[in-house]
Amino acid sequence: MAKLERVVISGGGTGGHIHPALAIADEIKSRYPNCSINFVGAKGRMEMTKVPSAGYEIEGLWISGIERKLTSLKNLSFPLKLLSSLFKAGRLLRKHKPQIAIGVGGFASGPLLYRASKKGIPTLIQEQNSFPGITNRILANKVQKVCAGFPGIERWFPADKIIKTGNPLRSSVLKILSGGDKTKAIEHFKLKGDKKVVFIMGGSLGATSMNSAVKKIVESFIKNGQADYSILWQCGERYYKECSNWLSDLSADNPWLSGSVKCMGFIDKMDLAYTAADAIGSRAGAMSISELALVAKPTILIPSPHVSEDHQTKNAMSLVERDAAIMLSDKEVVKELGSVLIKLLNDEEKSKEMCNALRDSAKADACKLIVDEVEKLVS
Repeated sequence: MAKLERVVISGGGTGGHIHPALAIADEIKSRYPNCSINFVGAKGRMEMTKVPSAGYEIEGLWISGIERKLTSLKNLSFPLKLLSSLFKAGRLLRKHKPQIAIGVGGFASGPLLYRASKKGIPTLIQEQNSFPGITNRILANKVQKVCAGFPGIERWFPADKIIKTGNPLRSSVLKILSGGDKTKAIEHFKLKGDKKVVFIMGGSLGATSMNSAVKKIVESFIKNGQADYSILWQCGERYYKECSNWLSDLSADNPWLSGSVKCMGFIDKMDLAYTAADAIGSRAGAMSISELALVAKPTILIPSPHVSEDHQTKNAMSLVERDAAIMLSDKEVVKELGSVLIKLLNDEEKSKEMCNALRDSAKADACKLIVDEVEKLVS
């Protein structure tokens, strides 16, 4: 088996692409501590800050997607951005001389993996979703291997290239299997320890409907004069200022709220958030589904309606059909989330059955399987 010495990982845009990229990098480092791992992202996207904070170097391409409204003036710059990114991708490949280029989806992975394939460098895609993004679909016939997070992607990729691995999870999340310290996790987020904790996350970019649902729940707390449970609320970085100001204004007249509701734009220590939670409300992105199966806490899924071919509903149904989760539509979440949470928190038998079903669907060894494929390609 060839020794990994130089690897390039490209992609990002959302946590759903960044987290698996970091998980793969961590697994490579655990096997080959001296391996040089360089990331390539898109300038201005969240990977440009999240990757360095995880201890890896990253360089950015001037690239973005095509606006769905084809008449948008922003599309006029796309050809120039693409040419610039292809040129820089080639320069970065000459600079780093990787043994393999790994793409995780997102704008930046397109130019990098395309240039790598043209140079004869081994290439591998990690596809998280049941419905691939446009970048990975374009790369389908260029790359040598596709590591699939969900079954059923033969429609998009040659069947002989697909390896069903599951989605790679971060080591911090995997540690939950051995049990976390719930008291310390609750203290980390400065929540009161005498109530059950509900973790609400609308994805790394946030979700307007889910934020509105949390606001309605908080308003019901104020009306009743107390919180029925504590809420750890990841509202999304772009909504953080508005949501945190809203909560601060309410807390001025209701000081007990500060220990019952914690609003954060983005949570880096997801292992602590999962450990603190007694129940979880989440979007149904591929990585969220994979992590929630491993975490095995009572879960309510709210698929985003703003994704291609409604693939988050397909993701959610993979758990709902096993009685491993409850699903609410985006239209229902504002009205129904509060009451569904109360029922779930008070139904210990249903919660236990749901947790067992989630554990049965978890794939904890995905990262190892993916790096096994990386080693094979390099060999």
